[in-house]
Amino acid sequence: MIGFLDGEVAVRLPDGCYLDVGGVGYKLSCSTTSLSALPATGQRIRLWTHTYVREDTLALYGFVSEGERSMFEALLGVSGVGPKVALQVCSAFAPEAFRRVLATDDTDTIASVPGIGKKTAGRIVLDLKEKLQLPDLELVGSGRDAVAQARSALGNLGYSTAEVRAALAALSPDEEDSVADVVKSALRVLAG
Repeated sequence: MIGFLDGEVAVRLPDGCYLDVGGVGYKLSCSTTSLSALPATGQRIRLWTHTYVREDTLALYGFVSEGERSMFEALLGVSGVGPKVALQVCSAFAPEAFRRVLATDDTDTIASVPGIGKKTAGRIVLDLKEKLQLPDLELVGSGRDAVAQARSALGNLGYSTAEVRAALAALSPDEEDSVADVVKSALRVLAG
């Protein structure tokens, strides 16, 4: 297995890049997070990789951090989640934000990722929470309920699912935070 590739970005693609490593061009599919971190064409970068092998498929996936690669590989271990969906999740969440979503059993946030329904989101939470040994977060007041209510309130204010997800992922609500506190904090993030 190829652990990482260190080379120059030869070509940028809408869903990845070609990385020139010693005269050999490797095609890598990347999350939008990794794509945005790629340097300009001709510049060097190290990408952590996952080699995906199936009967009719051989593909390389590249990530700017080991954490993102680990998240991708953990997602592939969930029944019904393939590399395309796993890459969508990596595009939607930073590894720490994803761990927080798992720890709070927030299936609604996971289900908001394109290609994932409620059933798959529930399976992801169930499988990965145990596998990654995440504790149950018993959040009183705000916790999961306040975040869920804040998500609904922000959606009612006209913000898109992606905007709401990004704003809430940037927050770390305290146990004492009310729904109003979470909404106010999220609005500050959304306002820039």
